[in-house]
Amino acid sequence: KFGRQFLVEAAGGLQDYAMFYVGAEGLALTSFMLTWNRCPFSSFNPTTGCGRRETLNVNRALMRRLYLVERARDASVVGILVGTLGVAGYLTVLQHLRELLARAGKRSYTLAVGKPNPAKLANFPEVDIFVLVACAQNSLLDSSDFYRPVVTPYELELACNPAREWTGNYLTDFRDLLPGACAHVELPPAVPAEEAVPDVSLISGKMRAAHLCDPPSSQLPPSTALACRDQTRALAEISPAASFLESRSWRGLEQQLGQTPVSKVVQGRRGIAIAYEDEGCEQR
Repeated sequence: KFGRQFLVEAAGGLQDYAMFYVGAEGLALTSFMLTWNRCPFSSFNPTTGCGRRETLNVNRALMRRLYLVERARDASVVGILVGTLGVAGYLTVLQHLRELLARAGKRSYTLAVGKPNPAKLANFPEVDIFVLVACAQNSLLDSSDFYRPVVTPYELELACNPAREWTGNYLTDFRDLLPGACAHVELPPAVPAEEAVPDVSLISGKMRAAHLCDPPSSQLPPSTALACRDQTRALAEISPAASFLESRSWRGLEQQLGQTPVSKVVQGRRGIAIAYEDEGCEQR
């Protein structure tokens, strides 16, 4: 687990054990405490020489993560953040997430932005939520300061895969979700829209569809007739970014050719911002 091997004799695994963590406080310790949320934890920091009993409110942390799962259910546009290129199976999980989102009726963008931070992700306001594909110790990101929340692949699958249910076991390694892994859950067959059971959002209180549809086909239907089509509307149907841009009142700098009156060049101010040449200097 997490690149470490634990030799235990109990058939139930590590759930009946107490954990002693050697290292500084960080994401690794938080991931361990959420994964084995029934085990008591103590830690020792070799740098400071201090030991303590960890008092992280695991229930509160899990409630926060389950709230993000509900946000993922409400999202219509999801950004897949590629946070690693060295972990085996990252291409497979990217394809799995794309298929999962397409079956759930959500649009997705794959983004490679390096290390995520609020400034980078704020450049994509049309995205409702992000999912971070990274190693097990870096996928659990605190996105409280971000413009949009960031979830893990396991949380996205909880939101979009009706066959996966919350059992109390939290997974931070995305390889546990791949085919052949112990925690892999197959996608259920598609359900017609008229037979789908409606679901109510716990955040907005609105109705939403809670079923998987057939995989979208990339082939256009054969037709020999020509038809006129509104290019702006067609682009908005294909791209959520174009639809978002169309709804904004300010769309960037426009040329406005022929509308701006012609005027002569006027010399501007000279100097630096704290002391322009045409400003008087105060005598001290």
